[in-house]
Parts: sequence; C-alpha cells; structure tokens
Amino acid sequence: MNLLFITSDHQRADSIGMNQSGRPVTPHLNALAADGVHFSRVYTACPLCVPARAAMATGMRPARNGVEWNDWQGSHAKECITIHERLAAAGYALGHTGMDHVRLGPRLRERTDFAVWLDEVDHEQYLKAHGCDMGALEASGPFRKKVQETIDGEVRSNDYSTAHMAEWPFAREDFRDEFFTRGAESAITELARGEKPFAMFVNYWAPHPPLYVPPDLINLFPPEEIELPANVGFVAVGEPANRRLGIAAQLSEGVNEEGWRRAWSAHLALTHLVDQQVGRLLQVLESNGRGDDTLVVFTSDHGEHLGQHAMYQKMELYEQASLVPLIVRGPGVTAGQQVDVPVSHLDLVPTLMDMIGADAPGGLDGRSLAPALRNETELDIVPVFTQFTGNNGPSVARYAVILGDFKLILDASDRSELYDLTSDPLEMNNRSGDPKLADMEAGLTAQIRQWLDGNEQGKSGPSAP
Repeated sequence: MNLLFITSDHQRADSIGMNQSGRPVTPHLNALAADGVHFSRVYTACPLCVPARAAMATGMRPARNGVEWNDWQGSHAKECITIHERLAAAGYALGHTGMDHVRLGPRLRERTDFAVWLDEVDHEQYLKAHGCDMGALEASGPFRKKVQETIDGEVRSNDYSTAHMAEWPFAREDFRDEFFTRGAESAITELARGEKPFAMFVNYWAPHPPLYVPPDLINLFPPEEIELPANVGFVAVGEPANRRLGIAAQLSEGVNEEGWRRAWSAHLALTHLVDQQVGRLLQVLESNGRGDDTLVVFTSDHGEHLGQHAMYQKMELYEQASLVPLIVRGPGVTAGQQVDVPVSHLDLVPTLMDMIGADAPGGLDGRSLAPALRNETELDIVPVFTQFTGNNGPSVARYAVILGDFKLILDASDRSELYDLTSDPLEMNNRSGDPKLADMEAGLTAQIRQWLDGNEQGKSGPSAP
C-alpha cells in the first residue's frame, strides 16, 4: 500500500469532533475518522516540536535518540534510523513537503533519497520572490515576548511567540500551508504515476503561532461565541510552585479572557485551515485513483494550552499540550472505530511497518497498533510516558506516566502531581500525597523510575528525579 502521512503543529486532540460557533472545526478530519480509526488518547513523546518529531520518526524516546529539546543542528542526536529510511529500504519512493523538523545529525534529506522535497526554505524563497517580508512581520511588536529560562544553570532571555493574533497581510495563496499543499498535490500526482509504492510526508505549520489568520477565516469562529474550557486562566489546586517560572506560564501573563477568546478564535481558524488542506490532499489521492490503496495517517507533534492552566503554547505535560490527534484510514483498517486506550507517538513506526507487511524493527520503544486498526483485538492498557526537559537546552526535568485513567508528573525540583483523569479531566486537583491514592502514586512513581533507568542513565539534561 501507499502512505500519506500528514502532520500539523500545535493542534489539540480535542479539535477532532469539536464544534464552535455552530460549525465543526475539522469537517474533513471528522469524515476521515469516520472512514478509519480515531485514537482519542495519543500522547506525544515530548510537547515540543523537534524532540516530538524525532521520536515520532525513530520510534525511540527522546533520551534514547538524544533529541530532548529543540536541538536544531542535531548535535546531541544518537545513532538511529528513521521511518523514512525504513520505507526506502522496503522499496518506497519518498516525498516530503512542509516543515523540516526532524533533526538527527545528518539531516533527513541527507539520510535517504527523496523523489520530491519542498520545505520552509523553499517557502521563504517564494515569499521573497513575491515581495513578502515575512521575517520583519514575525519579529514585530506584540507577536514576540521575552521569556526567562534557565539553561545549563544560566538564566537567559529568549524570544517566544505570544497569543496575539492579526490578519494575514498577504494573499491567501502565499500562506505557508497553501504553498505546501500545492507542492504536495503535484508530488502525489507525480508519485502516483510511478512504478514504486509511495510514501508522502506532508508537515503543515498551522496552527503554530504567530497567529496570522487569512482574511476569509479571521471571523469564522467569533471570539465572543467561543466556549472556553472552565480552567482557562486558572491554575490547579496544588500546582508546583516552579510551574509559574516555566515558559508556558510566562507567556500567559497579562492575557485576559478577551485575549484568550481572540487566541482561541485564531487557533481554531488555523486548525480549520489545516483541515481544508487535508481535504485537498484526500481529493488529489482520489483523482489519481489512489484513494483505496493508500494508508492515510494524520497526527500533530503536540498540543496547545490556549490559556488552560494559565499557560500558552506547549512545554508542559498537561493534557492540552501532551495529547495529540491521531486518525488512520486505509487498506486493512476497520472503519468506524474509536480507540480510547492511551497510546503513544512511539507506536507509529512499528505500526506502519506492520501495516505494510515489513519486518518489525527491533530496539524500539513503541508497540504496533495494527491489531486495533484491523479490529483483531483490543489494546492492552500499558504505561505511556512523556517528558519535557527544556526548549533551547537542558532546563528542567519533568516526566509523566499515564496508566489508564491516572497520570503522575514527576519533577526533579518540585512536588509531584497526580491526577484522576476520570473525575478531574482538566487536571485541576493535584492529589499527590492523598492517602487514598498512596498505592497508586507509589506504583506510578516506580514506573517512571524504571522507565528512566531504561534510558541508559543517559540524561543530557538536568538530573532525573
């Protein structure tokens, strides 16, 4: 079978099936889910772009592949093999359009042959050729904020995108993801005519900030009509003190309810834009006669707080940042299923290799979800892990384990957090230290420590708890 692997950036898991302002946020993805399998509880290996995508591509957790923060040069990456290389070895013709966020030492493009390659550098050149100064636009005024973070023991001031939103000032066709879709449509058409099966990877930018929204979408979800979650602007009872020193908390400072409504409006509009692009890709598959023999996978690298827990962007381990959408449709997939068992991005490599009938790779950290896709058996409930250890370098040491309906966040320098996700889905009541859950907390703590021991003690960041 062929493969069309689509990712967005910063897309929340709850966007699938969400309705706001009387309309669905993701109509094409909703239809894709109805035709395939929707995994409702998928955890990123790290709520940060580069480590999330490195883990997704290798099937190895960040501490094992060496990419634990936004290491753009891949200078800390260890020897590993990507899904792209595995598919090429299995006889696939590869295509890539979109963001190039898999940084593993040798760049992805240098690791294997791609029949088609188009990334953000190509888009930057396109903008310059069309007289669009995106660099100056992104650096302007309210779109950037100085944030203090401690890296390798040194306090540094770094710029981050804010929750400010504005109208996209150029033509709709100049928007980054529109450019990537045009490239992907051409690439799929070219690859579909080849003799080899193809694996096409499309990595969208939206709804990543800065929150520039094309004019035709800017009021699609009016701010005053947004139904905000109850914990927007509020912190949990028993929140560790150091969370207010984190990047996500600093980025939320000074944003009131009106500001969050505008941010939600923009984020949902950009999520809807991604959905429109997905619809176009599915249509080009059909028009090339490849709708029935192509496995379609849609996911995102991580989620987005959007004011919940009084935080913005990602970079913490709460559900809004660590949960991602995952939909799979195609040959061998039993349509119409929703899987609510917690699973991981680390499961994608073994799943894809299983689905195409290739030998299962050894030494990976995930499991194949193919039996669930084929509706052969229910998935066992197993511990799922995620971590955050810094953005621009080693900064913090936070690790989480999810086992069924319970979640524990272990921190090297502050108190733990324990949440019952059934009774407290918004994670607003930290029950760490609750005698009623003492056995659960002890068991989950042991799970994380065992997991960290399995990382070969190779922590390049702060000491593990």
